[in-house]
Amino acid sequence: MRRFDLRELKENAIEGMKTIIENDLIENEAAIFIFEAIDFSLVQKSADLVKELNCELLNSLKYNEIDWTISMRKRLIDGQTVV
Repeated sequence: MRRFDLRELKENAIEGMKTIIENDLIENEAAIFIFEAIDFSLVQKSADLVKELNCELLNSLKYNEIDWTISMRKRLIDGQTVV
């Protein structure tokens, strides 16, 4: 499991998360992403992205007053990596 701090990306954190999932994670690898939830729509967008990429959402938690964490796993479907 790797941890990625996307707080410096602000409202672009979701794009950063997508790039990491598609390019840096290997099959069945879990990751934790932390980002600033400037508004709740970013939390929903992060969960939607995980679903869109056919990955498994493990957890979604408020970390502190501003930051949010998403834990996810890049899955295999029918023996093939999905992304």
